Amino acid sequence: MNNEHLKIRRKIMMSKPTLLMAFSGWMDGGDVSTGTINYLVDKYEAFKCANIEPEPFYLYNFPGSMEISSLFRPEIRIRDGIIHNFEPPESSFFCAQEQNMLLFTGKEPNLNWTDYCDTIIAFCKDNDVQNIYFIGSVAGLTPHTREPRFSFATNSTTKKQELIKLGIRPINYEGPGSIVTMLSSKIVCEKVDMVTIVAEIPSYVQGYNPRCVEAAIRCIARLTDKRLDISELRSVSEEFDKKVKELVLNQPELSEKVKELEEEYARQEFDAQIDDLTNML
Repeated sequence: MNNEHLKIRRKIMMSKPTLLMAFSGWMDGGDVSTGTINYLVDKYEAFKCANIEPEPFYLYNFPGSMEISSLFRPEIRIRDGIIHNFEPPESSFFCAQEQNMLLFTGKEPNLNWTDYCDTIIAFCKDNDVQNIYFIGSVAGLTPHTREPRFSFATNSTTKKQELIKLGIRPINYEGPGSIVTMLSSKIVCEKVDMVTIVAEIPSYVQGYNPRCVEAAIRCIARLTDKRLDISELRSVSEEFDKKVKELVLNQPELSEKVKELEEEYARQEFDAQIDDLTNML
């Protein structure tokens, strides 16, 4: 299936590969979405096999203050007066051959969502993708001392039942949407199952959260029935936990807030277990 916006860098031969997706920005709290894909790309030395040309899909110049307009402009790098890099937004596909897995990471486009989705769909059809998992994250009431909670949305009733059996709860939401929902709605016509997995992460922990990235990879491994190695991430997560613990201990108000979150977390988990038991009766 030809698409003018899709640039093929290297042909691949895979049998019904699983596609894992991430977008920066929306639903990328703690860099869990992009961090998950970037870790897997590095871990399995996945090679770039295709990318989406950026020009039709992104705003480079947005009116307003410098703080606002800077969010849209391409990244550049100048050293000692010499221009080294001009980096427009990237939307790239990677291939992890031995894992029979395709990986995608990109910046959610500003323009032409339909064409952007059609470009991803073209790639999926060309490579016989039948299952897509998007990994996202949002700031919530989960304390850093507990596992992030996962919820899902899907375009497949069969997938819905599988996810519920695994203890992942369906999302109930009304409000602004993302291109992920549009893609999920469009690709169902191509008989491709798509699942959005969203991790609820601590709202008071800023920046890259390796502990939640680790949890997201373990969740994806369960869903895809793949053995994904997180050994290199484990030590980073442990060091991160130590730093957060020290930070909380040195701030009494935050420490008290964490205790409240832990109590609320336990209550919600208990209520969820009661609901599950009631539904089984």
